[in-house]
Amino acid sequence: MAEQIKGSMVNGNPTKALIGFTLPMVAGNLFQQFYNIMDSIIVGNVEGEKALAAVGASTAITMLFVMVAMGTGIGCSVVISQLFGAKQLEKMKTAISTALLSILGFSIFLSVVGIVINRGVMRLMGTPKDVFEDAAKYMQIYFFGFAFLFLYNAFSAIFNALGDSRKPLLFLMFSSLLNIGLDLYFVAGLHMGVAGVAWATLIAQGISALLSFYFLMVKLRKIKTSKFARFDGELLKNMIKVAIPTIIQQSIVSVGMLLIQSAVNRFGSSFLAGYTAATKIDNIAIVPMVAVGNAASTYVAQNMGAKKPGRVGKGYRICLVMAAGIGLTIALLLHFTGDSFIGLFLDTNSSAEAISIGADYLSTVSMFYFVMGLMNVSGGVLRGAADMGWFLSCSLCNLMTRVALTYAFADITHGMIIMWANPAGWSIGLFIAVFRYFQGGWKKKEII
Repeated sequence: MAEQIKGSMVNGNPTKALIGFTLPMVAGNLFQQFYNIMDSIIVGNVEGEKALAAVGASTAITMLFVMVAMGTGIGCSVVISQLFGAKQLEKMKTAISTALLSILGFSIFLSVVGIVINRGVMRLMGTPKDVFEDAAKYMQIYFFGFAFLFLYNAFSAIFNALGDSRKPLLFLMFSSLLNIGLDLYFVAGLHMGVAGVAWATLIAQGISALLSFYFLMVKLRKIKTSKFARFDGELLKNMIKVAIPTIIQQSIVSVGMLLIQSAVNRFGSSFLAGYTAATKIDNIAIVPMVAVGNAASTYVAQNMGAKKPGRVGKGYRICLVMAAGIGLTIALLLHFTGDSFIGLFLDTNSSAEAISIGADYLSTVSMFYFVMGLMNVSGGVLRGAADMGWFLSCSLCNLMTRVALTYAFADITHGMIIMWANPAGWSIGLFIAVFRYFQGGWKKKEII
């Protein structure tokens, strides 16, 4: 019986439960970004500015699919969290099995689509000719590993739904170290260039996915239940109701990157290299706030499933304080030392212009990280309560604001409007989410 309730956040002190649950999530997501950033550092220093630009030209597309994978896993985890909180354990196992089978099929389909549209999409984005072939090669290899990417994210989301954020951390630490080792071997040792970076990521994700699957099966066997169905169409419909808006929300981040990158690609490879380095730092910097938002979502989902909406308010306030504190701390660091971080990716002598562009971007955007954190937490509450219409509205308004500002002022500012577009979008998304929270309609939503 103890194993069945382990990981539950429906009883006890919300502060203790949320901090204990969130910290491993933050650390795990940082490790995930860490090995992504090491790809760029290694390829930028070993192969040069054009190789880094090639990886950067692929980043918006790869991140789009990564966000789809994350959104799929998170969407399914809301239903699993609610069933876990309600102690409907047989149904919970059926939901997990249904989710994994569906995600496997979905990932194979997207892998084929990605391989087919790869070069066409890059042409539409206006990828610079001097980096096009390397970028296309990177993408082709990346698409082959989609099943590993999607299943690994699904396994992590399921562990988190069950209140276990420590195992995903361990898998990410292992994957990060393996990825860095393979980067050094393939790129610095064998001089495989951009292709070596892609193969390193694929292999590391594949091994981590297999390990995650094994340990998830071990955990589920310890949760004693009667027989359960391997697939349930009604549960799949419920998961899709949450997953589709979540996929859209997660993808919006990358769709925004894709559209914004298309708008700024014409400013040349130096601008693209500086922007790529800055977004790598940007991505790792916002990870803790995203993790707090995901923790808020799991906390709310479990308590809504347990019919304890009264616990949601305190958890929401705790997560707001955590996200704002983290955002302001990171902002102080990056505002004054952004050029030093950008210099990790590029040669300070030959890439002075690119470093200057990246540093300007970081010094401005970082001052608004706390807004992004508050937006993620507020949106996480709506997602956990399965209030998906309002949750999606926050994300769509965020995207439209960012893209509209970028296209309207890209030429006037020579691309540097991007540093103001993101904060503007975050502010709009935050306003909508907070309005809905205090309006209270999310309390009436049910998914199980």
